[in-house]
Amino acid sequence: MFLSFLPAAVGQLTEPTSIALAQNIQSQAIPLVAKGISNDAAKELVNTTYVHQGQGGTPILLIHGFDSSVLEYRRLLPLLAEKNEVWAVDLLGFGFTDRLPGIAYSSQAIKAHLYSFWQNLINQPVILVGASMGGAAAIDFTLTYPEAVKQLVLMDSAGLKGNSPLSKYIFPPLDYWATEFLRNPKVRDRICRTAYKNPNLISQDALCCGELHLQMPNWTQALIAFTKSGGYSAFKFPQLAKIEQPTLILWGDSDKILGTGDAPKFAKAIPKSKLIWIKDCGHIPHLEQPQIVAQHILEFRN
Repeated sequence: MFLSFLPAAVGQLTEPTSIALAQNIQSQAIPLVAKGISNDAAKELVNTTYVHQGQGGTPILLIHGFDSSVLEYRRLLPLLAEKNEVWAVDLLGFGFTDRLPGIAYSSQAIKAHLYSFWQNLINQPVILVGASMGGAAAIDFTLTYPEAVKQLVLMDSAGLKGNSPLSKYIFPPLDYWATEFLRNPKVRDRICRTAYKNPNLISQDALCCGELHLQMPNWTQALIAFTKSGGYSAFKFPQLAKIEQPTLILWGDSDKILGTGDAPKFAKAIPKSKLIWIKDCGHIPHLEQPQIVAQHILEFRN
């Protein structure tokens, strides 16, 4: 059974891993209490969606990319959970987490909400895994709350280039048109085909997973607000040099979304880092090569 607040289209999922993860989505009211949130907003409780599976080891916390959800980890999470405790969470303003009016949807708000989630449900150092924009969120979180992160994993990570490509269109009335453009099924199909190297993996189930959260209330408003905030600024090399945690960088060797040039730059900037190329893979190695990615992450644990 699926939680009642999930869009009805969740019933259109067909792949066993997608159905299983969707059936395991949980929700809990998380207070916004960390810095970066106004006093009024700090009193709010945000129904936050997450998945929790597995036992033992240092908890692994998975963070999805831009305009995505926990379903992004439908193939990787169960593999990790066979040998470790694993969490995946929908960031503030994304996925199936509530989008409340009056919240400042920004990188600072995301970080504050993520810290509150970690403090309320995990409250011990984690192996923090971020993909694409989730990588930038993971870097930001690690730099601000180093005590919460034992190890860091970046997968085809954003963070060396700032701002969203939509930002130049986010003013009335183009802000609404820009988000409706992103909602268009043909546009999302094109983005999906660019993200994967193997076209055989682009199924109707994959497309459903990628657009299911668009049917959540206030998706448009939250996306506009986040984009207007500027999203994630580019991290400078001196900032990245402050990351003391051992860091694993996994990167698809055929990434057409971010390219491949940033991978060695991250490896050079982060002191205790190791770069591993995922062969025959595009921007989303956790979906194209989940077994290989899971093996690397599990071997990385200490």
